[in-house]
Amino acid sequence: MKHQLKNSKGTYIAIIIITLWMVSIVILMKTNLSFTNPLLYIFVLIQMHLYTGLFITAHDAMHGTIAPKNPKLNIALGQICTALYALFPLKNLHSKHHQHHDFVHTKNDPDYHEGNFFVWYFNFIKQYITWWQILAMAIIYNILKIYIPEKNLVLFWVLPSLLSTLQLFYFGTYLPHKGEHQNKYQSKTQDKNHIWAFFSCYFFGYHYEHHDSPGTPWWRLWQVKEQSINTKNG
Repeated sequence: MKHQLKNSKGTYIAIIIITLWMVSIVILMKTNLSFTNPLLYIFVLIQMHLYTGLFITAHDAMHGTIAPKNPKLNIALGQICTALYALFPLKNLHSKHHQHHDFVHTKNDPDYHEGNFFVWYFNFIKQYITWWQILAMAIIYNILKIYIPEKNLVLFWVLPSLLSTLQLFYFGTYLPHKGEHQNKYQSKTQDKNHIWAFFSCYFFGYHYEHHDSPGTPWWRLWQVKEQSINTKNG
């Protein structure tokens, strides 16, 4: 029973994140807050973090760690996350992400680009966003605004997702991979700070650890960090 629960933990965590996002988005679509109310900005940040959680959960699906014993459920939960995030096809993300792991910091790495932050970010986004996604999201937006105040759609649906792309890129790609690194993964890792590591990008600041142990789900990366420190300290 204990072993069964351990194998299902990733599934439970994925369902919790999806549920939190759904409950939050429904509540926020009905919220009426003025721009002078600090809660408005707090809710935008919370929703941004939940969007990032959707993508990180989908990332775990790409590594088969949501439901290791049930590949169909693993893929289904991952696809739900990418669809809610911005209608991404999981198969395409899976292919490009594993290309990143196989060819990290080379011209064949879809996540790497030589250039400043803004040029790199633009090329990063261009790798994943398609015109049909933009068109489909625009159609959905225009349908939703018939029933939901446009202010709420922009503040709690559009803006958090865009901010989330910056969060994912900055903490999960740009900071870990910019510059040259003296290791086979061409990546660095942030100093141990589990609270900041979670809130900044679901522990993906521990990026060397992720490349060294890609089969570790996001919610266990802090443990890999601990083990890495203990090993170095001998």
